[in-house]
Amino acid sequence: MNRIVNLFQNSNQNADGGLLNVYFTAGFPELNDTKRVLKALQDGGADLVEIGMPYSDPVADGETIQQSNDRALENGMSVRILFDQLASMRDTIAVPVLLMGYINPVLQYGIEAFCAKCAEVGVDGLILPDMPMDVYLDEYKSIFDAHGLLNIFLVTPQTSEARIRQIDEVSEGFIYTVSSASVTGSKSGVSGDMEAYFEKLDAMNLRNPRLIGFGIKDHDTFVKASSHAAGAIIGSAFIRVLQESTDLENDIKTFVRGVKNSSEAIPA
Repeated sequence: MNRIVNLFQNSNQNADGGLLNVYFTAGFPELNDTKRVLKALQDGGADLVEIGMPYSDPVADGETIQQSNDRALENGMSVRILFDQLASMRDTIAVPVLLMGYINPVLQYGIEAFCAKCAEVGVDGLILPDMPMDVYLDEYKSIFDAHGLLNIFLVTPQTSEARIRQIDEVSEGFIYTVSSASVTGSKSGVSGDMEAYFEKLDAMNLRNPRLIGFGIKDHDTFVKASSHAAGAIIGSAFIRVLQESTDLENDIKTFVRGVKNSSEAIPA
């Protein structure tokens, strides 16, 4: 069974307090930090990890993640190097791992070759926000399925109910619920408008669980988001931890534990 599906099937949201997915950019802060960051996230208690494939024009991302993309590319990160870095990942990493990015580098690598390599190194799913659903269903779904990969779709407050239900029908694993119509890192907190949107999704009784992203930064926002979904996704706030870190492994573990348990939060 796919590790993502297994995670959601075996989690107890009420008892566990929500699942935490943490995003970071491959090759940041330094080129060879990818596995180091991944292992520290697992050791800190992250439930699943989203590794960003750096891209020169990450249009959905705010300044913080854009800067990490720029730094990673300057460090020399590429899709091929990322796969090399993840080659022995499953020797030490048990949590589900997703690759997140834009479709162009995947197409340049070759869809079939890319998916085969994901399966080889132990990647469980992909998040490609700019890949049209009809293209995925018509051309790529059979390739993803053949390699045991999930494709995670995003919904936003502007996504129609009909579209949400279509996404729910063709999805497995979870649905990435974008909390607001903005780029990553531009909002902090969970507003009343966001909560109304989450309640609308709750009332739809969707088949798939949801993780909420954009605006999640600490224990309080994580708990609030998790009260409306199976858990939440943190990206920009974690990238800032990496930017400012003086003790990478320890700072990562402290941050993750603080998000999941306020008593372990980093002092202000």
